[in-house]
Amino acid sequence: MNGLLIGRFQPFHLGHLEALQFALSKVDKLWLGLGSSNKSPEKNNPFSAEERKEMILSSIDDSMKNRIEIYFIPDLDNHVKWIEKIDTIVPKFDIIFSNDELTKHLYSKRTVQVISIPFLKRDELSGTHIRDLIISDQKWQHLVPLGTRNFLENNHGKDRLKIL
Repeated sequence: MNGLLIGRFQPFHLGHLEALQFALSKVDKLWLGLGSSNKSPEKNNPFSAEERKEMILSSIDDSMKNRIEIYFIPDLDNHVKWIEKIDTIVPKFDIIFSNDELTKHLYSKRTVQVISIPFLKRDELSGTHIRDLIISDQKWQHLVPLGTRNFLENNHGKDRLKIL
């Protein structure tokens, strides 16, 4: 059975890693959709889809890498067209993992099972919160996997966030 998990992963943090592990516990193969893949760098989307892919792949072990495929999912202004676009990008899937009410509603009209993802420390583990900590020179490193931390430190993540 195949599943789909879509996120922006700006940056990929421990909550995302937990969500990935949860999804993989339910499916054989997982399609990981990097949302907002068509956005230019901005405050809420500072990292490109390629950079987010690098963060994810450097943060997971080989057993996980062997069971996922990563796809770039662009934003569209129309949600119905958005899920139709997803159909053209990712292979068939039986389950979508989402906490988004609109996504749940749209997929409930299809033969796709929708499973909510348990949140891990949602107040701390959000991309917005982590970006804010980085910008304000506070401790953030413990909230992301080592691969993400190395990526952000080696690619001047703090400087980029401050500029945006």
